[in-house]
Amino acid sequence: MIPYLIISLFISSVAFAQKVRKVKFGLFTDVHVPTMHDAKERITAFMDSMKTAKPDFVIELGDFGTPAPKYAYGFDLWKSYPGLKYQVIGNHEMDGGYSLKQALDYRGMPSPYYSFENNGFYFIVLDGNDKKTPEVKGYQQYIGEKQLEWLEEELDKAKTPIIIFSHQGLGKDGVDNAADIRAMLEVHNKKAKKNKVIVNFYGHIHYDRADEINGIWYVCINSMSYKWLGEEYGHVRYSEQVDKDFKWIKYTAPYKDPLYTVIEISTKGTITIAGKKSEWVGLPPEKVGFPVQNPEYEVPEIRARVLKFKP
Repeated sequence: MIPYLIISLFISSVAFAQKVRKVKFGLFTDVHVPTMHDAKERITAFMDSMKTAKPDFVIELGDFGTPAPKYAYGFDLWKSYPGLKYQVIGNHEMDGGYSLKQALDYRGMPSPYYSFENNGFYFIVLDGNDKKTPEVKGYQQYIGEKQLEWLEEELDKAKTPIIIFSHQGLGKDGVDNAADIRAMLEVHNKKAKKNKVIVNFYGHIHYDRADEINGIWYVCINSMSYKWLGEEYGHVRYSEQVDKDFKWIKYTAPYKDPLYTVIEISTKGTITIAGKKSEWVGLPPEKVGFPVQNPEYEVPEIRARVLKFKP
């Protein structure tokens, strides 16, 4: 009787262990190659780090650069990564008069939104650059009806836990229709069993932030490069030559070191985010008169976190 009990417990524990799945990916966002004089070194540091981390794939969450030939070195570095890699379309990929089609073609992306699977998880990549109306101008923060219909189909199609990537987020500081999208995700999760939405990772606002809203995490990954301050807070932080060659850099508060992370998600119910800390180059934002409204989030750091969710 006892040996049978021991064998049964062993079989049960093996079965449980087999059900636990993990996925690990390297991630950065908002490197802004056209703005940063040392973008090459920042991307290279990430690539070198991935040789040690050995993730299942890498992904960048947008605002990488435009198709202008002078920024090709950034894309060449990205393409040199030998493993699986994915990109997200940010709002700055179309700067300089480039179209969305040109940005996609340059990256070899057939669509700005798509899905893929890895290690028993379902990944959905969204595009937050849709227009509310045809005549609206400027940068967008919106996900249109056609894409939302596609998203709903993807949620239903998934057979495993779901992770969402986007440039503009779906949380409290997300796209204009973020509340409606969160409601859609929450309705899905109420009826879902194995294919619940776990987390949305995003960039765009250069914050280090994590919010849990009704059982789903919304995690803003900090920029690889800087905090944007604006033209009224211009301050030369590098050499005169750098300031001449990279005209927007003086309107930022750069991070001395590139920020990126490695994230591991387990079906045991954990999202583990590797931390990376840097410091400001030159004066911090408040010392040049910038009104820091969210000191908890506006930091030169990606904090180490272990976030919990219900499997």
